Amino acid sequence: MDFLLSDIHDDLASSVDTLLTKADTPAVARAWAGGDHSPAAGVFRQLADIGVFGLLIDEEHGGAGAGAVEMVVALEQIGRHPLAGPIVESVAVVPILLRSATESDALDAAASGRLSSAAIAPLSPRAADTYAAERVYVVDNDVLSLATVDDTAQSVDPTRTVSTVRPAEVITEGVDGDRAAQFGALATAAQLLGLGSTMLRIASDYALSRRQFGRQIGSFQAVKHHLADVAIALEMARPLVHGAAVGIDGGVPEGVDASRDISAAKVAAADAAYLASRRSLQVLGAIGYTSEHDLSLYLTKTRALVSAWGTPAQHRARILESL
Repeated sequence: MDFLLSDIHDDLASSVDTLLTKADTPAVARAWAGGDHSPAAGVFRQLADIGVFGLLIDEEHGGAGAGAVEMVVALEQIGRHPLAGPIVESVAVVPILLRSATESDALDAAASGRLSSAAIAPLSPRAADTYAAERVYVVDNDVLSLATVDDTAQSVDPTRTVSTVRPAEVITEGVDGDRAAQFGALATAAQLLGLGSTMLRIASDYALSRRQFGRQIGSFQAVKHHLADVAIALEMARPLVHGAAVGIDGGVPEGVDASRDISAAKVAAADAAYLASRRSLQVLGAIGYTSEHDLSLYLTKTRALVSAWGTPAQHRARILESL
């Protein structure tokens, strides 16, 4: 199967990246971690204005009527910036749930940028960032309900929390929770690609500016190999993410297991981003983990998202079961 991104995809990626660069997302993330969500709210409104929240929602409900390919293009660019909040849930998971439940009014609100969160066992038994979500959903035995939050815990990422939730008001039965969870895993994989790419850039820039023994440290073979390993891992993971997006959109031959492809993409993207976090920290040294350095925002977010919407072990088990 041949697949190349089109000019439309490139324009979408450029629009998201430009918007988030101008927004100074590291400062927005630090404000969020300190309890001030107002800067992030402005960024979410801008993302809604360019159609990011409505990518998976049809035009009848104010969305773009796009598919998973467009979603991963946007989420990879969002991942290049340490934006806080339930992004994957609001852009990818909840729209699929609401489409399955044919919730028209809720779809209209989701396309306009309403933040939502969701819990779907076994891949995501807890809901992320419920305090920032206007609505929290839970799927239990294919029954979609609004959720009540029982308790909330801080994750390793200072901008992210996870909450134990339970069903409250039932919305509908017969929803395809597994498909929504697959979109969550795929969107998280794309976000991890973006995180890994930015950490590689930060480490590369530092290697070119930092000098020891009268030379740039980037000229040392060990540093070159470290960064090359990351670049290779990211470039090998990206086609898996794009291929899985084509598959879940129905663009693969009959008999191809799209669910397996999503799990493979999530594992590869998580491994690549985690490698990027380890190697970038090695290049920068201890300064990279200080709260004052932007790299720390990417390190902690990567560590949190590696296990979001399915741990590597869960997805490897799914791949094994399908073979």
